[in-house]
Order: sequence, then structure tokens, then C-alpha cells
Amino acid sequence: MTTRAERMQRRRRVDALASTQGWVISRHQLHQLGVDRHAIAAEVAARRWFLPARHTVAVRTGALTILATQWCAIWETGAGAVLGGVTALQAAGLTGFDSGMSHVSVLRGHSPRRLRPVRLHELTTRLSDEVDARGVPRVRPGVAALRAAGWAVSDRQAALLLVLPVQQRLVSASRLEELLPVIPLQRRRGLIHSLVRDIADGAESLGELDFAGLCRQWGLPEPSRQVLRQGPNGRIYLDVRWDALDLVVEIEGIHHEHGLQPVDDSLRQNDITLSHDRVLRIPVLGLRLQPSTFMRQVVAAHRQAAARAHATQ
Repeated sequence: MTTRAERMQRRRRVDALASTQGWVISRHQLHQLGVDRHAIAAEVAARRWFLPARHTVAVRTGALTILATQWCAIWETGAGAVLGGVTALQAAGLTGFDSGMSHVSVLRGHSPRRLRPVRLHELTTRLSDEVDARGVPRVRPGVAALRAAGWAVSDRQAALLLVLPVQQRLVSASRLEELLPVIPLQRRRGLIHSLVRDIADGAESLGELDFAGLCRQWGLPEPSRQVLRQGPNGRIYLDVRWDALDLVVEIEGIHHEHGLQPVDDSLRQNDITLSHDRVLRIPVLGLRLQPSTFMRQVVAAHRQAAARAHATQ
């Protein structure tokens, strides 16, 4: 029988480890610390601990922290489990997004246990250096972002999961470009390649988008591009201009945007602009995700400008 001093010392060891894991600990870890199932049952019966899942023990009462749910997802899934996608990004410090579940990846061939709310992804291969084992095991941000975009529930969510990690400096756009050829993507491969290129190119991505091609597709005459003008503070270049109509479209890069909000803001602002100024502003991301919506605004602006030009002749 253990003495009170021994139990207190054991409890301190348990707390020391659990405090680094969101106040949860696995049954295996407890066993290594000398805590058997009978001791666990006694703590649970005394309502000092509780069991959020089969292999996880919470040594504090109350709701689990995000870190605790991440560790729980790893232990409950089984050997070889690693946080992936948006959950790995959150573990690396991502803010401003909540998927409502933990995403965990394992290599195909393992026999993972399935648990709600854990979304399990089976992979055919891993990069040799993709796993960061410091703290909760997770894939590194670049790999996590690309896979998160492929696992996203929509194209808009995919774009957000590529934009946010770059904006929050968890990964660079150049690193995403380096990883693209070596990360298998079963979904949205073309879109993800385009989005990564846009993020890397920023304002220079107008040529890649081929706005002139979109204009032809929508029955608009081809505009002039990169038109030089003298502004109040020196020379400026206008991305797109129909010279005879004094109509300008500015394609805005996304390096300094915050999430996808500028897409919706630009749509609203363009509606206002149609009745006032003759400049439309379109975020480059908007032309990827909502090309028809933005191009309808461009067509409407072109028709209004043409009508004004005709009326003054």
C-alpha cells in the first residue's frame, strides 16, 4: 500500500505532465507514472478526475481546452496519429478559424480508432520531415495548409485556409509553392495551385488571371492594361482601363488583406461605386472564387460608362 507522501508525490508528477497537455493525460502515461486503473477509478469516483474518452483522463473538472481536445484526438485515434490540416495550423498558432472538429491524419495501413468529433484522414505517404513532434504531434504549417485546402468543405474555405496561415506568418507563400509538387492533392488541385500562385504573386497576379480573357468571355472589348497615369503623388499604374469610357478596374493583391472579408467588402463597395465613381476594385481572390459576380459588376459598369459617353456626344 502506498503512503500518503508517495501518493502526493505521484500526484505532483501527474499534474506536471498534464499541465503541459491542457490538463489531460493518457492512461498509458498514467501507467508509466505508477497510476493503475484502480487509482484512476478512485479519482473519478471522488469527482476530482473525469474520463472524456476511453484512453484519456482529465485531471481537472470543467470543459476541455482546445489543447486538451487535440491531445485527446491523438490518443483516441491510436498509434501513428498526427494532427493535420486546420487543427495542425491551430496548434501552430492559427487564429480566426474554427472547424468544430479535430482533423487527424494517419498513414494507410494503420488500424485507427474512430471517434467523434475527430475527422480522420488516411494518407498514402508522408514527407520525411513533415511531422513536428514538439508538443502535440502535428504536421508542419506548410503541409497542413495545403492539405487543409484540399479537405475544406468549400472553395471559399479552401482559400481562407491558404490565406490565413500566410497572413499570420505561420508559413511563407514561397514555402507553399515549394511544397505543391510533393503534396498529393485529391481535391481542388487546380484551384489550390492558382490560389498559391496568387498569394505568392500578390498584385502582380493580374497577368496570371488574364483579365482580358475574362472580358472576352463576357462580351466586353479588351481594355488597356498597366496604363501609366500621373497622380497627385507621382506616377501610378492602373491595372485595367477602357480609355474611351474613363472606366478603371483595379485588381488588388492579397498580401495585406485579412481573410476573405475584402471579397465581400469589394462587392458592396463596387455597388456603391456604380452610382458614383468609375473605379471598380476587385480583390484577386474574388476573381478566383466569385468571378461571375464580379464580372457582372464590370459589365454593368461598362454599360453605364458607354451610355454616359454616348449621351455626351
